[in-house]
Amino acid sequence: METKANYVAVGAFVLICMVGLVVTLLWLAGAQYSQEYVYYQTYFKGPVTGLGDGTTVRYNGIDVGRVKELNFDPNDPQKVVAKLQLKPDLHIRVDSEATIESEGLTGGSYVEISGGKKDSAELVPAYPGQVPVIKSSQSTLQQLAQSAPKLMEKLNNAADKINDLLNEKNRKAFGNILGNLDQTTAALARRSKDIDALLANFSAASAKLNDASGKIGPTITEADLTLKKFGKLSDDADAFVNGEGLGQLTDLVRESRGLVQSLTRLSNELDRQPTKLLFGDRHKGYTPK
Repeated sequence: METKANYVAVGAFVLICMVGLVVTLLWLAGAQYSQEYVYYQTYFKGPVTGLGDGTTVRYNGIDVGRVKELNFDPNDPQKVVAKLQLKPDLHIRVDSEATIESEGLTGGSYVEISGGKKDSAELVPAYPGQVPVIKSSQSTLQQLAQSAPKLMEKLNNAADKINDLLNEKNRKAFGNILGNLDQTTAALARRSKDIDALLANFSAASAKLNDASGKIGPTITEADLTLKKFGKLSDDADAFVNGEGLGQLTDLVRESRGLVQSLTRLSNELDRQPTKLLFGDRHKGYTPK
């Protein structure tokens, strides 16, 4: 009887523990499901590889929720609608952006939400029951993944051009150029003394040229003074031509011409009657009776 009583006690204890465990689990589950969440939507263009129901959502790097569900956009088959379940005290801003990030090159994907500016308005539903939409943008890895095919195409084109450039004919020509360059270098090495002498002569010529330029300086100064005097003379001549000097010169020339004419007549008279100038006119005129 005592053995049976012990079995009953042990069984009752185990049953009580199991009931307590079930109650605890139900309480924890009730507390979890009674927690309040807010929902947002965002649209991703292109593949969302790595995302799924339950994927972590981070706000400035901190876990704040999860992806509730993923659906295709009925208006654009290239877009995927992600419904996000987030904590209610985040205060998402209108300029916040959602991107798909990766934990390293081989890590899992998650949704990252940027904080936005502190003076931006809070993102709230436009009407009761509307799910606010967070703007999305491509992450750096997505941009690289999308640009990788174009980059590879450019690299292939560059490789083809390099292969065309390095064909047998061009390689031979390049080898000839290197050979000629080697010969030229050797010739320069053999004539190094002549080159040094040429450089020394050039240096001496430069020094003489500097001395000559120093001597040319005074000559240039004198030439400048001569040009200034010539300019003054030109100004005086211009003033003479445009002023009263030219008129006075004209009058002087006219009077000189008259003087020359008078002297010419006097010379002619002397040639005909040289005594008339000394003794006067001795011929008496006829006096009528």
